[in-house]
Amino acid sequence: MRIAIPRETQSGENRVPITPDVAKKLVRMGANLQVESGMGTGSGFTDEQFTEAGATIVSDRNELFSSADMLLRLNKPTAEEIALMQRGAIHISYLDPFNEHALVNAFKDAGVTSISMEMIPRTTRSQKMDALSSQANLAGYVMVMKAASELPRIFPMMMTPAGTLKPANVFVIGAGVAGLQAIATAKRLGAKVTAFDTRPVVAEQVQSLGAKFLEIDLGETGETAGGYAKELTPEQVEKQQQAQADIIAKSDVVITTAQLFGRKPPVLITKDVVERMAPGSVIVDMAAESGGNVEGSVPGETVEWSGVTIVGTGNWAGEVPRDASQMYSSNLFNLVEDNWCEEKKLFVVDFNDDILPGCIITHGGEITNDTIKNIIEGEG
Repeated sequence: MRIAIPRETQSGENRVPITPDVAKKLVRMGANLQVESGMGTGSGFTDEQFTEAGATIVSDRNELFSSADMLLRLNKPTAEEIALMQRGAIHISYLDPFNEHALVNAFKDAGVTSISMEMIPRTTRSQKMDALSSQANLAGYVMVMKAASELPRIFPMMMTPAGTLKPANVFVIGAGVAGLQAIATAKRLGAKVTAFDTRPVVAEQVQSLGAKFLEIDLGETGETAGGYAKELTPEQVEKQQQAQADIIAKSDVVITTAQLFGRKPPVLITKDVVERMAPGSVIVDMAAESGGNVEGSVPGETVEWSGVTIVGTGNWAGEVPRDASQMYSSNLFNLVEDNWCEEKKLFVVDFNDDILPGCIITHGGEITNDTIKNIIEGEG
């Protein structure tokens, strides 16, 4: 099976889908691995390292796409790239299928099997393939470091002959994978940390990291079968906004991580609350690129409102591309290996598998994911 790894072309993207170590594993499995020239540059990997791993370096990008049986990527392809792929080819990457309907239809019309890394089900067996979690872990770390670099004071308490400096107050909204890592990182830096999540079940995890859990009675909340927080009603969102306003106003740093998969995230911090924060305070909005948790945040930018710095730069894991590449590469390899036929040396699409059906979006010229299919057909 010919597996192609094209170079990522998205602006500012330095992560790579496959590292040399994982390339070596794919070759050992029997894959004919082809890597586009310069693919690993952003993360510090050379063409020579991939050659030593057993891969072939290809400089003709169009040829790479048109001859591949499988393509492993980070970001979604363009319509022109899909048109280059042969019918029956398999494409695996982030796809954002809830919003990229034209892309899904292009895959369907081209007869390409598309697998979305966002749609990997959250089960015990699939944890090693869960790219959302692996990248969110790094995002939590990066967001705290971003806040620390913007804040005009230090995080830890410091006792000196010149006086005592109090620890910074950090408030983290959302205690999923990214939020928990943000809490842990802020605590390691010496901050006083408080956190809130709509799922009371995570209070113990927050407290185990040394942070205080903010209690807000929102009534019936909980989490989905996939482990995500359930969407709140407008009344619950308003109640959350009011209950956390005072602690936000007293915080030096606020980090919001409330994202709803496939939907616009809730606005949790309004401009009037931002105006109550002390000048020099910092807010990091993890959801800025998909709509934002904070009024005034701008996707891809760091802005200032009423003396408060609001960071919405996005691609958080991409700030540490070497480690992010290592983790994503491992996720991809585990997915491929789990469905690899040793005898035939190829990836087998099995709809009786307990993981694949949930993340396959198109196959055989059809949209096979029922959720995405119903959304797209509903538009028609």
